[in-house]
Amino acid sequence: MPTPGAPFRLLPAFHERPWGVRSLAPWFDLSPVVPVGEAWFTAGACGTSLGRPLGDLLAADPARLLGDAAFPGGEPLLLKLLFTSDRLSVQVHPDDDYAQRHHGSAGKTEAWHVVQALPGAAVGLGFVEPLAPDTAREAARTGAIEHLLAGHPARQGDTFLVPAGTVHAIGAGLVIVEVQEPSDVTYRLYDYGRPRELHLEHGFAVADLGPYRTVNAPASLSPGRTLLARCPFFTMERVVVEGSRRWDADEPFYHLVVTLAGEGTLDGLEARPGSVFFVPASATGCAVEGRGLHLLVAYTADHPSRAMMG
Repeated sequence: MPTPGAPFRLLPAFHERPWGVRSLAPWFDLSPVVPVGEAWFTAGACGTSLGRPLGDLLAADPARLLGDAAFPGGEPLLLKLLFTSDRLSVQVHPDDDYAQRHHGSAGKTEAWHVVQALPGAAVGLGFVEPLAPDTAREAARTGAIEHLLAGHPARQGDTFLVPAGTVHAIGAGLVIVEVQEPSDVTYRLYDYGRPRELHLEHGFAVADLGPYRTVNAPASLSPGRTLLARCPFFTMERVVVEGSRRWDADEPFYHLVVTLAGEGTLDGLEARPGSVFFVPASATGCAVEGRGLHLLVAYTADHPSRAMMG
């Protein structure tokens, strides 16, 4: 089968998590017997609508699919959907230098876009005030660290950029699209008594013990296009489609597209909430049809994509 030059669908790989959920409606027609907390879309073993795992497609022709945007090892951005019925651990991720030295991996800067939130849902980001290293370690040991984190209300439509080194915790009652560097290196600092390993030495070696300083301010790029987050590793936008629009081929990198709400098609492929698409770098353009269609689009450039729909 030739390497695709047109958009194709990415299929989820579901991961059990103690803080997950047992119903994934309306995103997926699945009622798991174990709590599912994460759906991964861009790991190598994830399936595609072409009948081949994404990793096989990338290995066959990385330049055509990824363009000039591959991370070391030829990997794309890691894209997930998170479903929370309980609090995640208090945790932190390393930057590229530390992760490469200790794990042979990329670091993990990530961004969260909230697509569903129960009343009162919140996330923790950074500390209310700067902590001394000894104070932070003792707070992790006793559990007091959860009360030292700065809480932020999490509402539908909110976006949070989480640079590597930010101590954070995601709360219950949320559905989140997470875009991140292709790394699964996580250091747990506190886990609410769950019997899982903690990683205090690595974690406090990379943790920023001060307040969260990132400003998350959506910015309008053009009618129907909103910049949600931008960092050296990726950019995230929300695109709203009513009627017909065109995706042009003006950038040398791939785009990941997540349907958040509404209905429509992308290059003839059905788009409904939970649908995820890979638009190859070599794509020659495609039509997008929508009725209240809200798309999250992620790509590796640190500037707004010129290939987006006009």
